[in-house]
Amino acid sequence: MNDTARYRLTRLADLPPAACPCGTARRAFVDEPEQTASMHVVEITADSRTHYHRRLTEMYYVLEGEGRIELDGDTFPLAPGVAVMIKPGCRHRAYPADRSRPLRVLNVPVPAFDPADEHFD
Repeated sequence: MNDTARYRLTRLADLPPAACPCGTARRAFVDEPEQTASMHVVEITADSRTHYHRRLTEMYYVLEGEGRIELDGDTFPLAPGVAVMIKPGCRHRAYPADRSRPLRVLNVPVPAFDPADEHFD
């Protein structure tokens, strides 16, 4: 790819995992100058820590596993094919039904993920 290309390709599985409140995340496109959006594959292996974002909207799409998600105190089941939109200010966390089988989600933050916009009560 050259510097003027209007596209980027990446293989999420090749990106290094980063610790996050949910477990680990492989994050693509976080360094784009426009900060339009990023894309993450998140492995949720245990109870995640409740957190929220002041600017980000997150969209989850469950790829593998089953579990639950808490959204502002309400709890919902998660399974492959379920999509969730989490707006700014919504306190949230997810966890797998069985700790020995991680919950894998595709996460698309808009604008792109910013670690400074991860807040805990």
